[in-house]
Amino acid sequence: MLTLLFCPLFIRPLTLASLVQDTKATVQDSVDAVAYDPLVQKASISFSDVDFSYPASETRNIINGMSFEIEEGKTVAFVGTSGCGKSTILRLLYRFYDPAGGAVKIGGKDVKDMTGSSVRASIAVVPQDTVLFNDTIGYNIGYGDLDCTFEDVQEAAKKAKIHDAIMTFQDGYDTVVGERGLKLSGGEKQRVAIARAILKKAPILFCDEPTSSLDSGTEADIMSNLKEVGKNTTTVIIAHR
Repeated sequence: MLTLLFCPLFIRPLTLASLVQDTKATVQDSVDAVAYDPLVQKASISFSDVDFSYPASETRNIINGMSFEIEEGKTVAFVGTSGCGKSTILRLLYRFYDPAGGAVKIGGKDVKDMTGSSVRASIAVVPQDTVLFNDTIGYNIGYGDLDCTFEDVQEAAKKAKIHDAIMTFQDGYDTVVGERGLKLSGGEKQRVAIARAILKKAPILFCDEPTSSLDSGTEADIMSNLKEVGKNTTTVIIAHR
């Protein structure tokens, strides 16, 4: 016989912000870590003999002895099949993980010697799947810089080539995009991500397979946008073709 036991449940209301604040980062700053300063340090990127494997699969190295250097202001593409470690480059650069061996550097300085927040502030990301909130398209673009003005949002939208489309929406920039942006097309979502990257004004731009789910025509348009955005930044493009 199955007996169901009911007990009172006391749950403290949690907001997403408090959950994030209460979460401890896996990678901690060193005691003497300094902030990356883009006004003083270059935005060059280098990997020196880097080895890495994810914690759950320590016997299988994802990266073995990788070395490369990207000069400030240059654009470099990494092309390879799914699972070969392309996106891992971003995770190491963003300092979500530390390498098992070797060094990851920005401006000639090991990211381990810099604060994680300053490193992440220096990198704008255009992801494969853009995360959108069930809020207005103006808010979703402005998320790239929470201190931006409405004029900044409009300017970024124009540079990302989405302003004209927004102006055809009944509520313009106040149009609610729906859960995960279901009211927007794939190309429009990616342009929101590009506009966010523009607003961030970061010296490094990382594009992680930004067109993999788009048709060839939209892909060509998005790549043209990215080329324009990346003119004055150090740009890394990840692609599987």
